[in-house]
Amino acid sequence: MRARAGWAIMAGMTVSRPAVPASPVHALAPPTLGQVLEVVQGLWPRELAEPWDAVGPVAGRPEAPVRTVLWALDPVQAVADEAVARGADLVVTHHPLLLRGTSSVAAVGHAAAAKGRLLHTLIEHRVALLAAHTNADAVVGGVSDVLARAVGVIGALSPLTTSAAGRAGDVT
Repeated sequence: MRARAGWAIMAGMTVSRPAVPASPVHALAPPTLGQVLEVVQGLWPRELAEPWDAVGPVAGRPEAPVRTVLWALDPVQAVADEAVARGADLVVTHHPLLLRGTSSVAAVGHAAAAKGRLLHTLIEHRVALLAAHTNADAVVGGVSDVLARAVGVIGALSPLTTSAAGRAGDVT
């Protein structure tokens, strides 16, 4: 968990803040998407992403408040629908939606229409979308480290020579 401006992003569904008296004088506004993006940059720096990757914000306004975050592996329509149903303000996915170039985000009439429908769902309901992919893999303690430990890799982990996003180590 990392904190910035009195807020903490937690590996769960909501953005939390320190307890304060319930007085309007002491009430804290929820963090903005821009503030959340600063925290994300601290956790998973964009500079660690592979050159071919598409990490970072995909949709959303920096001034929009973020109260509820939905975490998912892939940005698919079912995730967008769940975000809307839960009233989420932000969806953070591991895999990027727009990894390869597209010429349209229309919801019909082309090969990438499913991506267009997903984006329309999120934008029409004011839900931001953020991808943390190889930058989240490459950071120490990130996805690659967690997966390596989950399958029994022991001892020191070292980045792969072909990609900082991978890890090498000994298996028990």
